Amino acid sequence: MDYKKVKMNFLNKEKYLSEFATKSSEAIRLEEEVEDYRPPYFHDIDRIIHSYSYTRYLDKTQVFTRMGNDHVSKRITHVQLVSKIARTIGRALNLNEDLIEAIALGHDIGHTPLGHMGEALLNEISRKELGEYFAHNIQGVRHYMVVENFGKGLNLNIQVLDGIMCHNGEMLSNIYKPVPKSKEEFLKEYQDSYKDLQAANKIPPMTLEGCVVRISDIIGYIGRDIEDAIMIGKLKREQIPEEIRNVLGDNNRDIVNNIINDIITNSLDKPYIKLSDEVFKALFELKKFNYANIYKYSLTDLEREYYRKGMNKIFYSYLDDLEKENKDSIIYQIFLDYQSKEYLENNSNKRKVIDFIAGMTDELFINQVKKLA
Repeated sequence: MDYKKVKMNFLNKEKYLSEFATKSSEAIRLEEEVEDYRPPYFHDIDRIIHSYSYTRYLDKTQVFTRMGNDHVSKRITHVQLVSKIARTIGRALNLNEDLIEAIALGHDIGHTPLGHMGEALLNEISRKELGEYFAHNIQGVRHYMVVENFGKGLNLNIQVLDGIMCHNGEMLSNIYKPVPKSKEEFLKEYQDSYKDLQAANKIPPMTLEGCVVRISDIIGYIGRDIEDAIMIGKLKREQIPEEIRNVLGDNNRDIVNNIINDIITNSLDKPYIKLSDEVFKALFELKKFNYANIYKYSLTDLEREYYRKGMNKIFYSYLDDLEKENKDSIIYQIFLDYQSKEYLENNSNKRKVIDFIAGMTDELFINQVKKLA
């Protein structure tokens, strides 16, 4: 194989990228390594989709847990939608699609079972036991740096890790501007995020591609969640306020299309990603509408209390297993027995348990709650 020619074929399209795009030559790995003919961000895509944690997306909650309907979105559906939406915007703006895809496919890897409710429950435990916040975007960075690959990490580029850390689609803005960072600055923001969650959620991405994924995150879920809620009878389409429907539409197809077109129109050949005032206002109101009419009722109060008790039960049960070195425990059998010596020596028992629970699928979590109840 003519490696040099193949590598040039991979990089050929970069000659035509926007002046604001992130080039492969700018990639910074946590640890230096010799690259093969694949560009670094393209290589990161491979590392992410071949990881065990990517497979577990298949059984993690997006909004609704165990609805008995195979058409209701799982986390994997959302991740793929974000990737396609972000690559559509990226191609239109002539940005680096490899970097966009790597960030998009990895952005939710830190999500717990049971979606945002599971995240909130694990955050309560983390605050109490470690004095640190737990957030899925920060856990995602930790997972790829410390936990994945049997405790050796995947050595992703910091532009990818930064995009994952800064992807939070809950923090809506009408304009997203990247802020360049060194590896040291990225790592400091990551470490500080465990102490100040509000500040962490406002950290801007270091690349324009990261900004694209950040806005694509909300585009990927805002309309699809409406379709899911309608499908299972928790919402009627006519409930969507007229002022939102008149701007964005009342179905996922129109909502996605209208927002993407607005972003492209307002961001072409610009060093930022921008929404028009009209679309930003409508999207802001739609997000409020979804919280009031969908997310608030994704689980009953009885279910929330059951899972809160269950989360605490399994956390302290696994912690007890570690302290007693109970090698028959599931946390050893499917997790710790396969982790590197470095991971085992450099992490507290409480952190190990949080890593394990955060990586669980819905089915494993629910079965463990039942077993240990």
